[in-house]
Amino acid sequence: MTLAQSVEQVFQEKFKEQALLVRSPGRVNLIGEHTDYNKGFVLPAAIDKSITLAISPRNDRHCSMFAMDMNEAHEFSIDDLHSTPKGWPNYLMGVVDQFVKAQYPIQGFHCVFGGDIPIGAGMSSSAALEAGLAFALNTLFHLHIDRLTLVKMAQKAENVFVGVQCGIMDQYINIFGKQDNVLRIDCRTLEYQYYPFAFHNISVVLFDTRVSHSLASSEYNRRREECSEGVAVIKKMYPEVNSLRDVTCDMLHQCRDRMDPTVYRRCKYVVEENERVLHACGDLEKGDLKSFGAAMKKTHAGLSGDYEVSCKELDFLVDLMSSDPQVYGSRMMGGGFGGCTINLIEKNHVEEVSSFAAVRYKQKFNIDLKTYITSIGPGTRIIAGSGHEKD
Repeated sequence: MTLAQSVEQVFQEKFKEQALLVRSPGRVNLIGEHTDYNKGFVLPAAIDKSITLAISPRNDRHCSMFAMDMNEAHEFSIDDLHSTPKGWPNYLMGVVDQFVKAQYPIQGFHCVFGGDIPIGAGMSSSAALEAGLAFALNTLFHLHIDRLTLVKMAQKAENVFVGVQCGIMDQYINIFGKQDNVLRIDCRTLEYQYYPFAFHNISVVLFDTRVSHSLASSEYNRRREECSEGVAVIKKMYPEVNSLRDVTCDMLHQCRDRMDPTVYRRCKYVVEENERVLHACGDLEKGDLKSFGAAMKKTHAGLSGDYEVSCKELDFLVDLMSSDPQVYGSRMMGGGFGGCTINLIEKNHVEEVSSFAAVRYKQKFNIDLKTYITSIGPGTRIIAGSGHEKD
């Protein structure tokens, strides 16, 4: 039985009615790390791991939700939204809160959901839940909201109701994702462009370090501050600069002597990373995966050396992959100080490469490495009641 069929079956058992089924994917970010809050470029893709939501409308203001994977239910009224210590309902209630605040005419609903996106592995299960529900409510109540507005509402749900100041990338790629394509998002203008990633001999493999260092949140905030400090210095010489997105390598070099050396290195990484994303998109247009992978390796070197958000576990895994001819690219993915590396590995060699990495990682750190094998898939969409995609 497929995931969609399982969700649909549980829904019918609980509510005895037909449901609208929506598939909402997780995501990876191939290149463009720590550029989003600097108004730069990112290059994410939707993946084959997803959450499926089964949903049907009610004629009142009451909502009844069931999380299959946690075997937990939660009920609430649209007119009385309060956060709960349970955690997961807040992502869904935050979306409802956005619809209410925007005065869209919604009613209550029944909802069952389940998925196979690993929690805490950096594949954005929270955005899949938020954007998936936003998409579902838009369809269910025939609201005709455009896709970018749904993205912004889903992001705001997490910012306002959940209280996590995430950027817009995760919700954006969730709704705009496309089979065999990555999406370059301009975080300043919110414009986007698709680039082909139809390398069917390649798997996108995540190695989960299974560590999360306590530095992560405080250092993340510090990096944002350091980037702002750099912008303030550059702006004195170049008044047109409002973010690191506006800065060229030459402009940064001209301001180097006026800048704290650490702040300079932070800015250097971001400015170079934005250029790398643009060049990497050109590599994909030419079908040059080798050059694309080389850019990923440079990104990791910058994240580790200049931006200093890596850790010994991430560095070890990336170094391990650097000399393997079956691995086209490898780097840390996400905020840093733990989490996953993302690797582009030839499909026929995924098992042997993963086994090798697991053995060496266990020897080095006495931690069992987790491996997630994914591929690039479509964004959020409606699926038919049988679990098959609608035409």
